[in-house]
Amino acid sequence: MSSKPSLFELVGGRPTLERVHTRFYDKVYAHPWLGQFFQGHSQQAIELRQTQFMGWKMGGDIIYPGMELELAHRRMYITPELLKLRQELLRSALAEEEIEPALIDRWLKIDAAFWRQIQNDSLASFRAIDLKYEQPLVIPDPAA
Repeated sequence: MSSKPSLFELVGGRPTLERVHTRFYDKVYAHPWLGQFFQGHSQQAIELRQTQFMGWKMGGDIIYPGMELELAHRRMYITPELLKLRQELLRSALAEEEIEPALIDRWLKIDAAFWRQIQNDSLASFRAIDLKYEQPLVIPDPAA
């Protein structure tokens, strides 16, 4: 009896995730707003963690050794606009890698399932977070 293939298998496994995340983070790092959140961080390291995390969440036999999402993003003021922009760049990278539209939708649904863990409700509520010795990262949209 065969089991239903995971999304990880359907998209082509780790090689596909690696290609998508390289293309995606090329876009993110080049973006005038999103890119500012990643200054000083190795793109290759970010791509690796994203590949591990999404591979794990898509049902792959991958271990994600990174931090919990809330902890990894707690010092960043992440708005719904940033998350939607990020999703647009990810959708573009997925389409450019010729992922089937139905699989793109599934990928984006998994990705968006974690938004509530990292999104901030307001600047006031974000500023109320006790970050101890961490510097809060609030980056206004340069186009606004």
